[in-house]
Amino acid sequence: MSRPPFLSAAPVIREAARASAQRRRRVLLKAGGTLLLSVLAPLPAMAAQILAVRVWPAPDYTRVTLENDSELKVTHFVVPDPHRLVVDIEGLELNATLKTLVAKVQSNDPYIRQVRVGQNRPGVVRLVFDLKEEIRPQVFTLAPVGNYQHRLIFDLYPVKPLDPIAAMIEKGDWSRDPDAPVGELVARPLPLPPAPAAGAGPVTGAVPAPTPTPTQETLAQTKPALRAEQKVARMITIALDPGHGGEDPGATGATGTREKDIVLAIAKRLKFKLEELPNMRVMLTRDGDYFVPLNQRVDKARKVQADLFVSIHADAFVEPSARGSSVFVLSEKGASSTAARWLANKENLADAVGGVNIGSQDRQLASVLLDLSTTAQINDSLKLGKAVLGEIGGIAKLHRGAVEQAGFAVLKAPDVPSILIETAFISNPEEEARLKDNGYQDQIATAITRGIRRYFANNPPLAKGRLT
Repeated sequence: MSRPPFLSAAPVIREAARASAQRRRRVLLKAGGTLLLSVLAPLPAMAAQILAVRVWPAPDYTRVTLENDSELKVTHFVVPDPHRLVVDIEGLELNATLKTLVAKVQSNDPYIRQVRVGQNRPGVVRLVFDLKEEIRPQVFTLAPVGNYQHRLIFDLYPVKPLDPIAAMIEKGDWSRDPDAPVGELVARPLPLPPAPAAGAGPVTGAVPAPTPTPTQETLAQTKPALRAEQKVARMITIALDPGHGGEDPGATGATGTREKDIVLAIAKRLKFKLEELPNMRVMLTRDGDYFVPLNQRVDKARKVQADLFVSIHADAFVEPSARGSSVFVLSEKGASSTAARWLANKENLADAVGGVNIGSQDRQLASVLLDLSTTAQINDSLKLGKAVLGEIGGIAKLHRGAVEQAGFAVLKAPDVPSILIETAFISNPEEEARLKDNGYQDQIATAITRGIRRYFANNPPLAKGRLT
């Protein structure tokens, strides 16, 4: 007897159902595995972002800074005829900020003619600097510091560096008696200003108008007055050092006033006043908004065989109530006060903020200069500091009534009397307002000039005998 058709088909239906269920389980397992892998797999790396670009042209070199959110890997090479610097930056996609670099290079840049920016290949941006002359590039990175994140730095130095003495002479404007033999210059007999009375406070009343910029006509009119009785054998060279600059703004006041701008303005006024005196010429360690490492400031002074080194600052303190002017000299035995030590440590951090290529620095330089800083140099610096502080005390409140000492790196020229002047505290709202005033800047420059004249009146310069 045969089975009904629906009974004989039952095993086949059950088998088909089992196979279908197995297929569904395999699909679900496969989908789950794919989902798990997608969760566990690493995400693709995000490209670095350029946050800011800056260009700092200077007579000595041009610096280009790319600030970014992570450390970048970079390769570079120089191409001759015509001179070019080619830079490939990995892990980077071209963005609008980086494109602005093209417009940041000005026609008066001493070393860069133009720059081209493009996406060389996926993940690699190429910069091409078309150069005006052969350069020696330094390319390095800086870790985050202060208000800056990661920075990629390109320093473009000329293969044939500037002669510092020739550059100083070219920028100076000194008069000499045309009838005097070469090397024998003429001095005006200028009376020495009276010393300020002991305990004299700040001068009050109207602020004098700033000294006007000399014209060719006024310089020509003063030449006859330079024919005088006294003659000297050589020029006196003074190195003025406006602190900070470029990537390093220095201290900032409550209204946004930057120390680097104020001290440069004071230094330029001081340079003009000093060069009005007979037989004095002045070298500025920087004459624009760019950064000069601390050891290079010292080196510049020594290369021009400076008779004096005067570093100008307008610093800040943690309390806005701090006020008053100060003069500092080097100390080999420790700081004269806690505040002096704090200030020296702060100023010595300028290289970290401004950005120095550690690989290119002479690691022995700092210790050698300190070892060579003799007692005689420090004693001469103290004499200069007292003369300048006495004159500043006649026009401004002093933070302390005596010259202070601390281990300022910028004062370590072994054979040049050196002082650092804190003209005022830019962190004090009242003093910030005075520092921005042209008349007060002129007063400070005049006081420093008188102090320097007083120093040389009591310590006549000797024949040159510098260390080389």
